[in-house]
Amino acid sequence: MSKRADKDIPNPLKRRPEGARQHATAGPYSPVLEVDAQRLVVISGQVAVDLDGRVIGGTIEEQTRATLGNCTDCLATAGCTLGDVFKVNIYLADLGHWASFNEIYEKVMPEPLPVRTAVQAILLPGYLVEIEMWAVKARE
Repeated sequence: MSKRADKDIPNPLKRRPEGARQHATAGPYSPVLEVDAQRLVVISGQVAVDLDGRVIGGTIEEQTRATLGNCTDCLATAGCTLGDVFKVNIYLADLGHWASFNEIYEKVMPEPLPVRTAVQAILLPGYLVEIEMWAVKARE
């Protein structure tokens, strides 16, 4: 596990460039990040599933928390935290869940927020959200 376990310690290998701007209605994400990607870590799309293969939660809020937890666990195996993430791809079964998803996501993800893409997708039965993350592992 990384010596940098605290999500509030900024990763010096990712930063929002001076002058980066985004529109007033933008969600919780950075429009651009500069990354020194010599230590790249990528996790596969994660869903709200436990180790026995059971779906966790029936609401978008429950599944978002569980999915972000699974992302956190995967990142930790590579010595990373959510603070090391610079790119997120979000797949929602229903874009009507966008605001509820963002409420949970914004509370969990540290600054500078990753760049991200979100799309509506047909997910495996029972799943409301899938999240893929790219991170840059900080020097220890």
